Amino acid sequence: MAQYELLLPKMGESVAEATVIKWVKQVGDSIDLDDTILEIATDKVDSEVPSPVSGKLVKQLFKEDEVAQVGDIIAIIETEGGHDVKPEEPAAAPIVEEKAEAIPGIDQLAVEKTVTQNDFATSDRFYSPLVKSIAAQENITLAELDSIKGSGADGRLNKDDLLNYIASKNGGQPVETSQAQAAKTTIETASAAPQTPAINKTSTTSVSGNDEIIEMDRMRKLIADHMVMSKTTSPHVTSFVEADVTNMVLWRNKVKNSFEKRENEKITFTPIFVEAVAKAIKDFPMINVSVNGTQIIKKRDINIGMAAALPSGNLIVPVIRNADQLNLVGLTKSVNDLATRARNAKLKPDETQGGTFTLTNVGSFGNVMGTPIINQPQVAILAVGAIKKKPAVLETEYGDVIAIRHMMFLSLSYDHRVVDGSLGGMFVRRVADYLEAWDLNREI
Repeated sequence: MAQYELLLPKMGESVAEATVIKWVKQVGDSIDLDDTILEIATDKVDSEVPSPVSGKLVKQLFKEDEVAQVGDIIAIIETEGGHDVKPEEPAAAPIVEEKAEAIPGIDQLAVEKTVTQNDFATSDRFYSPLVKSIAAQENITLAELDSIKGSGADGRLNKDDLLNYIASKNGGQPVETSQAQAAKTTIETASAAPQTPAINKTSTTSVSGNDEIIEMDRMRKLIADHMVMSKTTSPHVTSFVEADVTNMVLWRNKVKNSFEKRENEKITFTPIFVEAVAKAIKDFPMINVSVNGTQIIKKRDINIGMAAALPSGNLIVPVIRNADQLNLVGLTKSVNDLATRARNAKLKPDETQGGTFTLTNVGSFGNVMGTPIINQPQVAILAVGAIKKKPAVLETEYGDVIAIRHMMFLSLSYDHRVVDGSLGGMFVRRVADYLEAWDLNREI
């Protein structure tokens, strides 16, 4: 019998480590080719690790909740054969440095500063992917991280410890992070404010027996933290426009059957929206930026994230890279592929990173409009509402008439630190203009 060393696979250029969240196969279990052996998680997405060989699992080298680096041996599989097999180590992920363009009105000395990542290899302390991500966003140095007291096992610094430190640093009230103080605070809060019960991880029902307390899963915790961080980071403003998308609706109804037969893909409204957004970004490139302190980083690439609801009720945002370089057929295939793999938990970690603008379709749930929260570190997010038939006034050469039209609201939430009402308003209006001017005779 031979032994095969299973390595943690490369999961994308910007992903260097992952947390083991569940072993699907246990020691002694038989494994077929492509069987899922374990589930892993980065700070963005959950993934499965399939087996490249058949055999029997004889050793697990990482426990659940432990973090492994790309290229680490995570399991040993016993296979048929005469000698041990050692797979090639994954290539090191290259570091892509993004250059900030000079923006009028911004301190050029600040722009010229080189933003470097913390070298965590020099620290004796463990930091999770989420803690590293928050530290990078908040410009927390490694020396600062090492000085923060952690409340986790063996003094490990967790997300709450870091967020409390950031709140204290920014003028908020510091929060003690020891487990004893956390437990004390929970008890005191429960006593002083019974209308806000404390969550008990080991309990599924309330004291009264009428309410069910559900502990957030890992993804919901990440979403909650990200949403709160976004609201505390960016002053949100939302602008609305109503668009007459009758031509767009009639055109899709006309071509959808022939398109599906030819491309073996269904064409939805989403790729049409993405195309309009990409065109509008080219017209107003200052909507395609991010903020780093007093620096405005203008993005050259147009990478559009599309919010996708998962069967679990959670939300994920896969990214269509270089959306402006794809035609409508390419956008349709990208949208369908990402949406399908998102629902089936098959996305790669890199496919949820690098977005420069986000689109969310609240109309798919029957909502006519919404006020979405910005997906940091972006500065704007567009929500499209349900398309409804309404009476509308049309201007004709013979005078105004009332007709039944397909109408839709668009709402743009944007970061008022860098996007003013004029830019935000003109951008969402331009998206609507592209949709309203749809050519009924367009070939695809």
